[in-house]
Amino acid sequence: MKRTSATALLVLLAVGAAGAALVQVGLTAAGRPIVSPPITLPLALAAIGAIVVILALPIRRMTQAPPRDTVRAKRSSGPVDPFYATRVVMLAKASALSGALLTGAGAGMLGHLLTRSVAPGADSIGMAVAATVGAAILLVCGLVAEFMCRIPPEDDEDGDDGKPLRAIQ
Repeated sequence: MKRTSATALLVLLAVGAAGAALVQVGLTAAGRPIVSPPITLPLALAAIGAIVVILALPIRRMTQAPPRDTVRAKRSSGPVDPFYATRVVMLAKASALSGALLTGAGAGMLGHLLTRSVAPGADSIGMAVAATVGAAILLVCGLVAEFMCRIPPEDDEDGDDGKPLRAIQ
């Protein structure tokens, strides 16, 4: 699996910002109330991010170099379950991508609120900032968990073609 690219994250960030801003402008033009995220949204996003990182911790422990302490070696013995690792890395990637989209959406809502001619309430701006921060936490936690699930390079003496490497003379 390829790592999440910065380009994909930036595109999702821009799509989220443009989409949320357009929805807010459309609602305002129609005379309807704008979308204001509830306080539970940033809390839930941050909690999901923390759960993703916690799920990636066992994989990180198993893929690191063996510890020098024999007591710790007994606790972390055993191979990595490939199905668990696949599920966690896919969850981490989904968290990073959805975090980027939601961060953009929060920024788009915040941008719309700050550019209105009528001053919005402080609670609306606070909720938009909180939603943006919660989504950014989800994005960062997804990227960290994805990094934790990578396999370290193997230290073998063979080249790419399977033949042993020769010393340079």
